[in-house]
Order: sequence, then C-alpha cells, then structure tokens
Amino acid sequence: MSHLHTDRTFPEDFLRPDDRSPLEGIDESFVFTYDTYSDELGEGQRWSRWEDLEALMKGPEPRPDWVVTSSGAVDTELGVLKTGKEADVFLLEREDPHRPETAVVMAAKRYRDTDHRSFHRAASYTEGRSMKRSRDNRALKRKSTWGRQVAAGEWAVSEWNALRRCWELGLPVPYPVQIDETEILMEWITVTVGGEAETAPRVSQVRPDPSVVEGYYEQLRDAMATLVQAGLVHGDLSPYNTLAAGDRLVIIDLPQMVDLVGNPRGMDFLLRDCANMCAWFRSRGLGVDEQELFGELMAHAF
Repeated sequence: MSHLHTDRTFPEDFLRPDDRSPLEGIDESFVFTYDTYSDELGEGQRWSRWEDLEALMKGPEPRPDWVVTSSGAVDTELGVLKTGKEADVFLLEREDPHRPETAVVMAAKRYRDTDHRSFHRAASYTEGRSMKRSRDNRALKRKSTWGRQVAAGEWAVSEWNALRRCWELGLPVPYPVQIDETEILMEWITVTVGGEAETAPRVSQVRPDPSVVEGYYEQLRDAMATLVQAGLVHGDLSPYNTLAAGDRLVIIDLPQMVDLVGNPRGMDFLLRDCANMCAWFRSRGLGVDEQELFGELMAHAF
C-alpha cells in the first residue's frame, strides 16, 4: 500500500505574485500583438471582402502600393460617378481604421444584372470568343467561386479579364483591384484641379494644346499596336471611353474586347476603332488618316 507524501517543498517562485507580468519568462517568438476593430459600420459602409476572394478575383501582381489589402478595411460609398446602359460607376473609399493614411478612393463599376443583354450587338462581340487562359478552365473544372462566375458568362467577367490582360501588357488602363460578383473595383483616374483630385474628363470633352494632342496620338498608336500584337481589339474605342489624365491617355470600358482573328468581325472592329479616334484627332487639328493607321496596325499584327 502506497502512502501519499505531503512534505514536498515547492520552488520559491512556484506561485506568481500578482505584480509579476504574465509574459515574464515566455519566449518572445510566441508573443504577438493585434489590433481590435469595431463591429459597427455606418450607413453606406461594408467590410472589405479582399481576404475572402480567390486569387483570380484579385488584381495582378506586383500590385501598386496604394492597394489596401487589410482584412479590417472598411469600404465607404461616396456617390455615383457615371451612369450607363449596362453599368453604373460609383466612387468608393477603402480604409483601414488603424491606418487612415493609407485610405484610397477607387472606382466601383457595377453591372446591373447577370445577363447584361442590353449590350448593343452583343452577339457580334462574343462570337468566336474563347477562354484561352488555362486558369479559367481549371477554375471551371474545380467549380470554384471564380469558376462559377466564369461559367455564368457575365460581361463583368469579360471586362475583368480584359483589364487584367491589358494591365499585364503594360497598357494605359486603370489598375483592376478586384471583382466580386458583378462589381469591379479599379483605379480611379484623376486630374488635380485647384489642389483637389477630380475625375479625369473624357477625351471628347477636352481641347488640349497641339503638343498634348500629338502626345495623345502617339500613346494611342502605341497602345493599339500592343493590343493587335497580342491578337486583341478594343472593339468600341472612341473619345467617349478614353480619358485625358493630364498628358496621359487612359483607355476604359473594355467588356467587348474581341479577338482580332478569332472574331469574324475583328478587322471591322479595328477599322472602326481607328476611324472613331482619328475623327477626333482631325477635329483637334492633327492630320491623321484611319486607313493609314489601320495599315500600320496590320503590319504589327502579322
């Protein structure tokens, strides 16, 4: 029969005095700090869903420094920027409450429904369209969130893919931040007026100096050449969907981008893009010809 010994002696510091730190003696590699966030949101606010999105639903890397990726960030509605037949564009501010200096205002393009059948001549744009990117095919097979969005054939997905592709090609387009269902968050293209940031005007709205007009044309020609070299055509390029960001020309509205060869009307779309843009440049005093531009671009394509 065993006996319980009660005469054990314990180390002097076995019982911690209340005035000792609970972290005393703990390896610092196991210690971390964290910030708490309020659970309350104001009107017109929502939590950022960045952490919930799959990789293909986020913008390409390397990402610009201004992109806020904090899981505690809050998105705040700032109002309508532009309305359209297929989609409306809003301004939205994303801010981490603990790092307000990193807050950024973005453009949020929201398509009105999942079909977007109000696109004019939609069939002529989608004809011959195929998913060349294996990542989309893999997502379809896995039936992931992105795969389901791709399978829906939404115009939002088409614009998202076009924006990513153009950005990767180094083209002057807004940086695509994320896509979530029918909403695309992208870079807000601005000009500074009186020390304040304002939305960059459409090219159709400006009358720049001749030197700026010449610069715009060079940028346009380079951008269209890069597109055709990649086998792509904007498909609806005009002074109404290009922005004048100071001395910089920025191309927007890309959901109808088509394959130059795969689409039976690819060449027609390219010639129309040339005609639309050259007409504006001629109206601003620059002697350009759409047939000459078209021929130059064809030389880049083949």
